[in-house]
Amino acid sequence: MNHPSDRRKAIKNILAGSAALAAGATVLPSFKAAGQTKDMLKGNIQHSVCRWCFSDFTLDQLCVAANEIGMKGIDLVGPKDWPTLKKYNLISTMCNGAEIGLTKGWNDKQYHATLIKNYTEHIDLVADAGYKNLFCASGNRNGMDDETGMQNCVEGLSKIIGHAEKRGVVLQMELLNSKINHKDYMCDRSAWGVELCKRIGSPNFKLLYDIYHMQIDEGDVIRTIRDNHTYFGHYHTAGVPGRNEIDETQELYYPAIMKAILETGFTDYVAQEFIPLATDKFGSLKKAVLICDV
Repeated sequence: MNHPSDRRKAIKNILAGSAALAAGATVLPSFKAAGQTKDMLKGNIQHSVCRWCFSDFTLDQLCVAANEIGMKGIDLVGPKDWPTLKKYNLISTMCNGAEIGLTKGWNDKQYHATLIKNYTEHIDLVADAGYKNLFCASGNRNGMDDETGMQNCVEGLSKIIGHAEKRGVVLQMELLNSKINHKDYMCDRSAWGVELCKRIGSPNFKLLYDIYHMQIDEGDVIRTIRDNHTYFGHYHTAGVPGRNEIDETQELYYPAIMKAILETGFTDYVAQEFIPLATDKFGSLKKAVLICDV
């Protein structure tokens, strides 16, 4: 999930792109010049991409590129945009929109009433649309100790997890780094998130393991995945440092990480969540998918 300043910029860019289309501007990317990727993919990884990282383009443009690359869907897309995804035979691989925000989450009881209402409604929306994954966040500590925050999360989430089970929806709490991007965020370590999963005790509550974020806060990515994969229901990528392309310009070796993920028997989605620096942004996305397609 993106930093608030990134999200504001993303929204601004989305609005600008929409205005350009309304004015009749020709802004569609000439993606085919980069060559189709879907026929080259091995089929072992189900690829996705996070909407906000490509906010320079309209959702329609991103859908065209996703289809050319061979992706299954797009992450962090809420109900109002699902009709666009369906138009391109794509799915919302990680639904959102029920959360209040990243800083105001399940660890604080003052938000429980709103969150329970939001998530009860969104669980039904996700299920009725034929989707499965729904994003959630722990919230910031704000001086709260980790044990109290965990108990509060368990108390709140336990009130909706039964409904999620009945509707076949998996709530996924994202692990975010608190060192660089999300200061004070509580679910910033795998061990804390795994313990939360154990206490909730449902196959419909898992962790969104963000490789970029966890490399920053704890490292030892492959061992962590091997030891805790039962509790990881979704993966995000990005280069460290910088959150940009996942190629040789950064420190993580993604082919090995993807191989480790596959070896756990994982069959769900891996979503690219990097901010492309290259001029050919969809070219960077294609390259990232090929890097991860082991």
